[in-house]
Parts: sequence; structure tokens; C-alpha cells
Amino acid sequence: MSEPSPSPKRPGRLLRLGAAFVVLLAVAGYLVVQYVTGASGSGCKVVAGDGADRTYEFTPEQAVNAATISAVGTARGLPERAVTIALGTAMQESALRNLDHGDRDSLGLFQQRPSQGWGTEQQIMDPVYSANEFYEHLEKVPDYTELPLTEAAQLVQRSGFPTAYAKHEPDAQLLADAFTGRSAATLTCAGRPDTTQPQGQARAAGPDAVRSALVRDFGQLEQTGAEVSADGQGTPSPSPTGVTTETSGRTVTVPVTPDTNEASGSTAEERGWQVAHWAVANASALRIENVSFAGRQWTAGTSDEPWTTVDAGDDTSRDAVRIVTAR
Repeated sequence: MSEPSPSPKRPGRLLRLGAAFVVLLAVAGYLVVQYVTGASGSGCKVVAGDGADRTYEFTPEQAVNAATISAVGTARGLPERAVTIALGTAMQESALRNLDHGDRDSLGLFQQRPSQGWGTEQQIMDPVYSANEFYEHLEKVPDYTELPLTEAAQLVQRSGFPTAYAKHEPDAQLLADAFTGRSAATLTCAGRPDTTQPQGQARAAGPDAVRSALVRDFGQLEQTGAEVSADGQGTPSPSPTGVTTETSGRTVTVPVTPDTNEASGSTAEERGWQVAHWAVANASALRIENVSFAGRQWTAGTSDEPWTTVDAGDDTSRDAVRIVTAR
């Protein structure tokens, strides 16, 4: 009598190998998504300036939008409280993303509706326009700076969930402290130059792109010194009044002065940190390599590292922000 054949094992082994391969593919796909969206070390983080154990982590896309919302508010001469309310509102409405969809015809960072008179679809999808519209309506709310964030936001938004904004107040305050310059050296980003551009906000790289983005978010800038041309040669560029930018090679220098507006009342150092944190938030989109101000420096690729102290002899000062772009 012949011996019985051994039980077939190959199909089961193949099934296990196939299942393991599927798992590996899923993990690889997850890592790719994390890389693209800015998570897993490629994103941004804000820490509390008072040493408290509070942090807020977000993607480069969200950081760009938060920086824009804040810059528009400070450019309007509004107090930090207005910026906090705007950031908390956008956190609830869009998670700080410039959405091209929403409930009914709601769009953009604040989910504003063209049918309700907030502007055209194209206008609302412009973060600077939508932020200005929000602030314009907020300024009409009596004593809005004295109201809880959720009440002030609701009086502007008329949401079906009037208390939903409240949960975002602590994080919105943390971001506002950084982007209005009240907290120094508290925002870091990986600044990876190959990060996918935020939806609707793809930007070119280089010093010209940095200056254009500064104008876009902060308003009119004065450009003195030399413009950078294609051959690297500079030509003088007189400009209107406002904040000054100077360009030398890959470096954009933004001298800072105190804000004379009584509502915002920013000091020169706070104004400098407004620009410095804005530049860090835009590092991936604009291919910014490092930012220095007030004896501190941030360098791309160090999202988990704090701003470093630079030697007194290095090219940095307390009266100008220096932004160095990639080659």
C-alpha cells in the first residue's frame, strides 16, 4: 500500500504571502499619503510661548492658510483677538483648508456662500479675499473683542451649529500668538521643498515669489535696493510707501518698524515675528531654506527642532527679517 500523500501546503502559504503583500502595499500607500499631506514629520508645529505644555500640529497647507488669515488681520490693523476669532472660525468651517465644496454652495476657508452675497466663487476661493470679507463682517459686531469666540464667530457666520466654534478657541489662540508675533520663535515647519502645493495656492519659488506672496498677504510693500533679474544682475526699483523689502541674490530682507495703529499696537519685534513665522509657514510652498530674526534662525528640514541662536557676528539683526530661498 502506498503511503498517503502529504497535505497540500503551497496554496495556504501563497495566501499568507499574498495577504502580507497587501498589508505592505497598504502601509506604503499610507506613508505616501503622509508624505504628501505633510504629516509624519513633514508638517508644522506651534508651541506655547509661555513654556506651557501646549502644542498644535498641522500640515503645510493649513499653515499657509493660517498665515494668510493672520497677515490679512494684522494688515487691517486689527487686534490679536480678531485674528484668534478668524482662525477659530476657519478651523471649524474648513479645518484651515481652502475647500472648493461644502454645504449647498459654501466654499473656501470660511465656507462663505455666493448666493448669500459673500462674493463670486472665484473671489471666495481667494484666501485673502475671503479673510478680508470675514474681518469686514466681524468689525460690524459690537464689542466683538469682549465676546467668547463662539459667539463672535456665530454672529458673522450664522451657522446651524452655533456653539461648534468654542472647542477651537485654545488652538486658535496658540496660532494667533505666533502669527501676530506675540510669541517669538514658536512656529516650526519641516519646509520640505518638494511638498505638494496647497489647493488653489500653487506658488513659484525664489525671492521674487517671496516678495509677491508678502504683498499678497500683507498688502502693499515698498521694494528698495535691487530687483533680481534672470541673469542675476540687479536694477534699482523705487516703490510706494509701506514695508520695505530688499533683495540680494537668494535673500529677501524685510526691515521692521513698530505698528503705529492703536488697535493692534505691535512692537517692532512683534512685527518681525509676524513676518518670520509667515515665512516659515510658507517655506514648502515658496522653497524657503532659512529665516532669521532677532538673533534666532529657523532652517528647513528641522520641524522638530527649535529655532537656534545665531552668533552675534552672523547676518541677522533685530530690525530686519532675512528670508533665504533655495537655489
